[in-house]
Amino acid sequence: MRLFVAADVPEAARAAVAAEQKRIASALSDNALKWVKPEHSHLTLVFLGDVEDGRVASVVDAVGRNIDAPPFDVVFEGLGAFPPRGAPRVLWTGVGAGAAPLIDLQREIARRIAALGVALEDRPFHPHLTLARWRESRPRDRERALVHAPPGPIARARIAGATLYQSRCFRMGPPTTRLAWYVFG
Repeated sequence: MRLFVAADVPEAARAAVAAEQKRIASALSDNALKWVKPEHSHLTLVFLGDVEDGRVASVVDAVGRNIDAPPFDVVFEGLGAFPPRGAPRVLWTGVGAGAAPLIDLQREIARRIAALGVALEDRPFHPHLTLARWRESRPRDRERALVHAPPGPIARARIAGATLYQSRCFRMGPPTTRLAWYVFG
């Protein structure tokens, strides 16, 4: 079962991000980017990948326990691209204010999952919200996109918990199923 843990983005923030996506798409005026639909916007905290069916219940239990922390706000701002060199694949907006508690949340969830013996990605966590993915790109596409960075914050979102999702990849985008949700407090 393909699993990931994410902090959900409230509707008002999704709408603001969608407006920014439209602005950037209009400025770029090409079809090289596939934009993330607003209803699929989330802050991925931990990507587990494929987990054996027999281990899913223990993952649900581990991440289903509440976290002793207050809700917090994050601010989406700026633009970036992954990978940092060569042809870009992902266009994203970063998290400015609120990044520290988001990183703490990510570490706690990763710690819980790693304690179960589930192998996790070893890349450093970089808080971001994916805006689009390049279908095909060249290194210069990065600067073409980044020059359209907004001058200020894009949106603010209240983070009050996170969700363990099952994801299935289909042609129309990955439908997700909520397996566990946990809140702060």
